[in-house]
Amino acid sequence: MDTKTIVSVDIGGTKIACGLVTLGGETPVVESVVKVPTDAQLGGEHVLATVIEQVKAAIERCDGDPVGVGISSAGVVNPRNGDITYANELMPGWGGTALGAEVTAECGLPCRVLNDVHAHALGEARHGGGRDASSCLVVAVGTGIGGAFVEHGHIMLGAHDEAGHIGHVCCPAAAGIPCSCGASAHLEPIAAGPGIIREYIRLGGDELCADGTPMHGAEIDARAAAGDEAAIGAEHRAGLALGEVLGSMCNMLDPACVILSGSVAQCGRNWSNAMTEGFKSQAMPPVATTPIVGGELGGDAPLIGAAENFVSSGYAEC
Repeated sequence: MDTKTIVSVDIGGTKIACGLVTLGGETPVVESVVKVPTDAQLGGEHVLATVIEQVKAAIERCDGDPVGVGISSAGVVNPRNGDITYANELMPGWGGTALGAEVTAECGLPCRVLNDVHAHALGEARHGGGRDASSCLVVAVGTGIGGAFVEHGHIMLGAHDEAGHIGHVCCPAAAGIPCSCGASAHLEPIAAGPGIIREYIRLGGDELCADGTPMHGAEIDARAAAGDEAAIGAEHRAGLALGEVLGSMCNMLDPACVILSGSVAQCGRNWSNAMTEGFKSQAMPPVATTPIVGGELGGDAPLIGAAENFVSSGYAEC
């Protein structure tokens, strides 16, 4: 197989990463990655201009001629034309951006765009934790919770291109708790990082770390390992809720494996034991032994997935 180099971009709410991904060898090669602030609060036009600037700079850094541009972007994406069809308040003015068409017009290269979690999942499914599996459910747990189901290397998009929003499924432990999407009783507000911090403080934990900085997840995890009861309680609630939802999703989708990535998935034994407990409580016997493994590609996953999407159209209509 001939190697191909793609300019690959990952657009998030806080940063934009842009580099070169070469596919076709034994493993993908990711190099020359530059990260800049998204400055999302400045609006969609500013973000678009930053993306175009970074793509042009990456083309200049490339020794040869890249074949195109693959983009992983926050928001709901129409992967057939590269438009951003919806974005929440974290990316004001990003919804409605004709991202793929604008990048092609300004940079002179064909472009394909995929949602960031879908791209992350495609990278992990083909080259990371799911590379030997026929199907996988990929769940990223950090500031928010996103997911995607990949079967035989193809992403299930759904009728509205937003399949995989596992953070926005009903969760009994979240009853009455409002979600950023406008609904309530969803998984994300209690199982993502901010929810763990809120619960820790509610249970009597400190609002600030010893150095005066705001409390964060890594500190709570360290305190849980040291026996802090509030930290243990906050992590247990989050892990248990996530595990229950994962068990339910495996009952429905029956993936060959579940891949967990993101900062919360790096938590220690207290969180992981609770997650396993929740999973076993809900998974039906045929899927109770589904392996739950960690992601292997880290921050390179969406860049690799965006490049893969460019060369192989790794998605399905439903």
